[in-house]
Amino acid sequence: MPSAPHRVFRLLLLIWVGSALTIGYVVAPTLFAMLERSVAGDVAARLFRIEAFVGVTCGVLSLALANMLVRRGISDYRRLRWLVAGMLLCVLVGYFGLQPFMDALRVAAKGEGLDLAHSPYAARFGLLHAVATLFYLVETLLGVALVWMLPTGQYGRGLASTAPAA
Repeated sequence: MPSAPHRVFRLLLLIWVGSALTIGYVVAPTLFAMLERSVAGDVAARLFRIEAFVGVTCGVLSLALANMLVRRGISDYRRLRWLVAGMLLCVLVGYFGLQPFMDALRVAAKGEGLDLAHSPYAARFGLLHAVATLFYLVETLLGVALVWMLPTGQYGRGLASTAPAA
């Protein structure tokens, strides 16, 4: 039977990747299809904020678990750590690095009584949004790859030789 850390690692990744895919590729487009653009943008920004904290929490815990599993001799997690680290870096740069600038532009436009799309800040916001979207895309692609590469054996290949014979 797989160890508890292995199961928790899987659960954290499924929560992280599942929520990122759902919010980024289902919920956000639905919001923009159904609501006024500025309202949809405000709601999406709040959801992406929640998703960023989910990503950081799941990423840090997953990295700690992967390190523990590698120290226990489960070599499959050695390469998975790099994918988790890449996803975590995407969240940190894409949300915590770029989002404050995007929020400042949104606030500046509202402060002038303008819709962001029709403000002098629109082009700068669009560029930052495109870069943040690229980071989000990379994060989710790494996440799909990570879920795909999760060890499927009872112990993972690294412990197969040390597992008791049945």
